[in-house]
Amino acid sequence: MKMHFCIPVSQQQLDPLGGRYVLYSVYLDGYLFCRVRYSRLHRWNEQLRRVFGNCLPPFPPKYYLAMTTSMADERRGQLEQYLQNVTMDPDMLRSDVFIDFLRLVQLDTFNITTKTASLDIFLPDGRNIPVEILTSDTAERVLEVVSHRMGLCQELLGYFGLFLIRFCKEGKLSVVKKLVDFELPYVSLRSAEVENCKVGLRKWYMDPSLDSVLMDCLAAVDLIYMQFLELSQEVRHYGYLQLDPCTCDYPEPGCGAILSVGNNEISCCITLPDNQTQEIIFQMNRVKCWQVTFLGTLLDMDGPQRTLNQNLELRFQFSEESGWQWFVIYTKQAFLLSSCLKKMISEKMLKLAAENPEMQIEVPEQGKSKKYHIQQSQKDSSRFLPRKSRIEMAKVDCVLGTIKEEDL
Repeated sequence: MKMHFCIPVSQQQLDPLGGRYVLYSVYLDGYLFCRVRYSRLHRWNEQLRRVFGNCLPPFPPKYYLAMTTSMADERRGQLEQYLQNVTMDPDMLRSDVFIDFLRLVQLDTFNITTKTASLDIFLPDGRNIPVEILTSDTAERVLEVVSHRMGLCQELLGYFGLFLIRFCKEGKLSVVKKLVDFELPYVSLRSAEVENCKVGLRKWYMDPSLDSVLMDCLAAVDLIYMQFLELSQEVRHYGYLQLDPCTCDYPEPGCGAILSVGNNEISCCITLPDNQTQEIIFQMNRVKCWQVTFLGTLLDMDGPQRTLNQNLELRFQFSEESGWQWFVIYTKQAFLLSSCLKKMISEKMLKLAAENPEMQIEVPEQGKSKKYHIQQSQKDSSRFLPRKSRIEMAKVDCVLGTIKEEDL
């Protein structure tokens, strides 16, 4: 599935010889990932093409004359689409040429050199484990290091992930984002500019029945609090991820909502205008597609431009008796919610594949690809619309590209 890359802004810069070039600010899941020139991306595309051939998505062409404003905006959109599409290939995500380039541009953007450093990894019970890493280590590598320290079985690493977590007042935690495998946790932590933010280790699956897979590993059991598992599974929303309070457009715009996501459903507790509450549950088999839209402007346009304005919208299309309807949620955690929806689809595919081993489907999970045999009638898709100018088109057309089974 596509990752949430966007390029909402670019800046003209002067090189040492007085020439001008454009520096593109690339965001991943709403946070600045890197700043990079077109020429550097072009060289990277050539390297990828030498390894992967013509399976790469089209790369924006060079212009040998000065670009107009419309040409510059068109190139920015094309580069954005390229980054989103190139991450759909799990083999490419695992390749050295892919990872090494993204590692280097992250370090260069924030002027961080490769050196040994200590990084605290916070556990669900509040403890932290200091690990010695390189500042250039990816999230995948850091997860391997901390799991080794804890005695967590290597074959279970896919059930856990590293997250940026904000420590709020009264001891509450808020999940900011999940770190993708090729992100550099040391760099992301320092560039996010989120107050009281830490790197945390959490389970990364939405299906509570998968708890049983972890029972033979003591370190895994410790992470998910074995002493509460049997009782907790009887509790409503056990194993779900609860998002921060947000607003939605049902039954009318501006209604407050609390979302809990897991077990193949989206549970919405909505506060109505008369202060009554109503719970609505959307089963994932009723969801056709969804999209994340960036509605606002960048914070501090003259500053470092490191964090996108939290004015984000996630809308999903679902089926009911009268046909297909849209449900709109306004939340700063739209990217995290989108990741959870993709995770539930992936887990559903894996479960169906295990039940029907004679059918085939390929289910990638952050660069890890597994093939199974299956027939899937439901088509799921996600899309990120980074600029407000695209919103009206989406409302009129209501057309989203679908991700086919071979793309999942």
